Amino acid sequence: MTNYTDYVNWRRTFHQFPELSEKEYETTQRLKRILEAHDITILDLPLDTGLVAEVGQGEQLIAVRTDIDALPINEQVEHEFTSTNEGVMHACGHDIHMASILGVATQLKAQENELNGRVRIIFQPAEELGYGARKIVKTGALDGVKAVLGFHNYPTMDIGEFAIKKGAITSAVDRFEFKIKGKGAHAAKPEQGNDPTVALGQLINSLQTIVSRNLSAFDSAVVTIGEISCGNTWNVIADHAYVQGTVRSFKPEHRDYIEQRMKDIASGLAKTFNIEVECQYTRLPGTVINDDQLTETAIEVAETVGYNVSIMDLPLTIGEDFSGYTEIYPGVFAFIGSNSEYDLHHPLFDPDERILEKVPSYFVELVKKLLNQ
Repeated sequence: MTNYTDYVNWRRTFHQFPELSEKEYETTQRLKRILEAHDITILDLPLDTGLVAEVGQGEQLIAVRTDIDALPINEQVEHEFTSTNEGVMHACGHDIHMASILGVATQLKAQENELNGRVRIIFQPAEELGYGARKIVKTGALDGVKAVLGFHNYPTMDIGEFAIKKGAITSAVDRFEFKIKGKGAHAAKPEQGNDPTVALGQLINSLQTIVSRNLSAFDSAVVTIGEISCGNTWNVIADHAYVQGTVRSFKPEHRDYIEQRMKDIASGLAKTFNIEVECQYTRLPGTVINDDQLTETAIEVAETVGYNVSIMDLPLTIGEDFSGYTEIYPGVFAFIGSNSEYDLHHPLFDPDERILEKVPSYFVELVKKLLNQ
């Protein structure tokens, strides 16, 4: 049976050779080689990158998922296994995730004859793009699944810490873009043009009132502008302006409302300033919703394997593509401490590898308990 040393070695190899979303070709091949070396079945599915493996036998089906893609970040951590792909880094810890779930797969394979059902191990591509889960779902690999299980390392939590909650545990993540088309003119003759800069200022103010003046103080949502551009010199009125940013929300009705409100604002500005305003709203991962009963079982198992479990008061405002599963199937997702000085998506993110000690045991025990219920 595999052990902690194997998990560390796997993690370091994945870390050294990271690949971006939808380009995880060599990562997929590395995963295949490890799984095949342990006689683990790999399903024949229409996936360019990523894969689904299977252990066990019988009618019952449980799924365990890990993500496999890296980020376009230039690593600043110095290790003997520092990324060799310039400008690409496992800055979100998906290398930790892969090594952990490979440990789950190999441990379950060693106990295969004792399993009261099948376990499908999902090595999912394109999590960072927000639609990798949907690609897996479309293959039919999860048809009839009883539960989908997942986790994310969390750097602000210590090793041995385990955080979870029932219901929403992460936010829905959306992207908005406004393209404003006016009419340029000499700065001294504004009457000859339609100034998009004035509309831009009004747009910024209007967006900030969507949450503060339309949602209850007891509800949560975030509207953040990340980029603004308009003009390129001091004495010319530009003819175009651009704004983009993100929305984070936790309830479907709030998500719908914010999207519609943005489109209404665009329409109103166009009429007010006699310009064109296009609003493009892109829905990325939805809210990860933890099943109540599965969460209770996960807490029980986590405590059994030695985690210090805490119940989160509120969901996190980060996005997580695991929502692509919980929108359809019962699921449970947890955050497990990885104790890094720097947070996720930072070039100095450096998780403590001791996280690999307990994660495989947690999932193995959770899978067996669910299959025996």
